[in-house]
Amino acid sequence: MAGRKKEQGEKNSEKVRIAGVFVRYLYQYRFTIFMYFIFILIFRGIFFLYQVEKEAVLYGTMLCLLLLVIVLPVHFIHYYLKHKELFELRKRSYLEAKQIPKTGSLIENDYRELLLEWIGNTAREKRNLRIFKENSVEFYSTWVHQIKTPIAVMRLWLQEEDTEENGRLLLELSRIEQYADMVLSYFRLDTTARDLVIRQYPLDEIIRSCIRRYASWFVTKGISVHYEKTDCKILTDRKWLIFMIEQILSNAIKYTDEGSITIRVEEGPVLYIEDTGIGIAEEDLPRIFEKGFTGYNGRADKKSTGIGLYLVKRCVDLLGTPVNVESEPGKGTVFSIDLRKKYMELE
Repeated sequence: MAGRKKEQGEKNSEKVRIAGVFVRYLYQYRFTIFMYFIFILIFRGIFFLYQVEKEAVLYGTMLCLLLLVIVLPVHFIHYYLKHKELFELRKRSYLEAKQIPKTGSLIENDYRELLLEWIGNTAREKRNLRIFKENSVEFYSTWVHQIKTPIAVMRLWLQEEDTEENGRLLLELSRIEQYADMVLSYFRLDTTARDLVIRQYPLDEIIRSCIRRYASWFVTKGISVHYEKTDCKILTDRKWLIFMIEQILSNAIKYTDEGSITIRVEEGPVLYIEDTGIGIAEEDLPRIFEKGFTGYNGRADKKSTGIGLYLVKRCVDLLGTPVNVESEPGKGTVFSIDLRKKYMELE
């Protein structure tokens, strides 16, 4: 029953579209049709002046109208089929020059040549942009790997002596390393879809690696971490999920001056990262994932760039792991990551 209704609806929609195209067709050829009737009137006037019998005039007029009735539908069918072909081409995400239909009209052929030139220019621009992105990713990949060498050396030097000053310097060093990783991830997210490695991973190992990454941050700020081991396994790309969790943890640490951060896994699984920080203003919540948006907290903390949570949103689009945020100013924020996989295929 539902199938019949859908089919009937599609037929009605097609009829409406044909009627609309016919109206546009008549409007486009209005001058030709108008001149056709003007010529009939002119000939009728001449026949009348020369006192040609009415039957002959009427007969000639009827023949002209009959010809119009025959030719008009045939011409409209050709017109509609061409429109339908072009309409279907519009649905394609990419067009090649050979897919653009040829035409006999000089003006339409001029438009076709302009379109072909535009397609060629667009293809060249896309190719140049792709090359530029690939070169940028290669450059920043090399730069990040090179910058990590002096960072590792400085970390070893600072760890030789356990002092408060060295602890603060280690924290800043970790931030430098995080920002370098963010730069690389920013460029890689546009070209990483083909590099995804979707497998089963133990969630506990992923969470613990993220906690270890920020261990010095927790110690320096005096923030306690609460986490209970989980035995569940998830289907994901390990590298990008870790990056995603780390960005959320970094945000939580940045805006939590005292208290704790709680990481828990509930049935689903759904991963919750809860802090006791300053929270997020209600009017800022809908926009926190926008690129460059810092909100009230970011304006107060002039070091905020508004890039971290934007990259989280990009990871959400990449991995298909929805993120929800609940917050209350002065009481903290809860990020929840839905790790259930409904549409991801195992590699």
